[in-house]
Amino acid sequence: MNSWPEGVERVVLAEIDSTNAEAQRRAASVFAPTWIAARRQIAGRGRSGRAWASPEGNLAATLLLRRDEPPAAKARLSFHAALAVADVIAAHAPGKQVTLKWPNDVLLDDAKVSGILLESFSTRAPAANIAIGIGINLAHFPPATETRWPATSVAATTGVAPDPEDVLAHLATRMAFWLAEDTERGFEPIRAAWLARAAHLGRRIEARLPDRTLGGIFEDVSPDGALVLRTGAGREVISAADVHLPD
Repeated sequence: MNSWPEGVERVVLAEIDSTNAEAQRRAASVFAPTWIAARRQIAGRGRSGRAWASPEGNLAATLLLRRDEPPAAKARLSFHAALAVADVIAAHAPGKQVTLKWPNDVLLDDAKVSGILLESFSTRAPAANIAIGIGINLAHFPPATETRWPATSVAATTGVAPDPEDVLAHLATRMAFWLAEDTERGFEPIRAAWLARAAHLGRRIEARLPDRTLGGIFEDVSPDGALVLRTGAGREVISAADVHLPD
């Protein structure tokens, strides 16, 4: 069993529509960092409103925080969350490849095992104002017909499905570590640690934006967390896109 980080609250529900939705409902009355988890989530959401399936046996959890920062700094919290998830997955899948796909996915042997969704909302200070939603495929994963990227679960890769509440405790501990690292040393160590696990760094990828698709070499992540792509026209810095491998 993992210990629970000091000063962090925890709420575990049997079933909920979405842990991010529940976080928003509770935000105005939450003042300490708080994890909200559900054993079963029936209306989970990913980026761009996409459905995120989370049957019993997987982890669906949201961290509620108060952050007095500009929106861009809040958005960078997806890097902290991705590192925390990668730490957890690596502990349960020793010897397997755990990488991070920009901007907010975790891959296990190059298949998606986790997604992260950040949402900000207005509350009166000092109430919580940002939700970091995390879904991890521990026991189950969606079929290929329902995903844009190949998916997997910890159980499918290792033969063992970890207990969701044990994983939650480990995740909370690692997230507390990366948040403290940022407080003490700034974002640069977070960026460096993320790049050390970056999927497809130095390879050709496609960044699909609402109005166009850019192809180029994944060269770097900028100091503010944007994707740096080297294209035939030069260097492109992209703050939001879906990343794919070329067909």
